[in-house]
Formats: sequence, C-alpha cells, structure tokens
Amino acid sequence: MPRGDKSSYTDKQKRMAEHIEDSYEAKGVSDSEAERRAWATVNKETGGGKKGGSGHKGGSAGGRSEHAKRSAAAKKGWETRRKHGNG
Repeated sequence: MPRGDKSSYTDKQKRMAEHIEDSYEAKGVSDSEAERRAWATVNKETGGGKKGGSGHKGGSAGGRSEHAKRSAAAKKGWETRRKHGNG
C-alpha cells in the first residue's frame, strides 16, 4: 500500500478525519496542513487504519486488565505496609 492510501481506514475514521480537517480549516490552517493534522489525530486516537475484527486494538494486554494490575499492586503495597507497621 503506497503512502497516503486511505483504503485501509474505516468509514468512521474517514468521517472523523474530514470533520477534524474542516475544523482546522475554519481556524485558518492551510488545506494541506489541516489534512495532515487531521489524519495524525485519527491515527493517534484510533491506532491507525484498521478494518474492525481481529485487527482492532483493545482488550487487555497480557491477559490482565488494568484493574487486575492495580489490584495486585495495591495488595502488594498493603502487605508491605502491614509488615513494616505503616498501615
């Protein structure tokens, strides 16, 4: 896929980029700069051109949710404070 090819983006991502681009143009940013910023924003927020399904980012990294990681850290901290008499 050549650079600048937007075919791998979903319709929602394309609409998002169009809306962001229009917003920048309304603020006086040049057309080419507005387009560049819009696609950079879409890439940052959605993880780039994805077509749903298995290519979609999400879920938990390494099989542990953020809550489980925080919970494990909280338990460890509590045990340490209890052991040292700081809790």
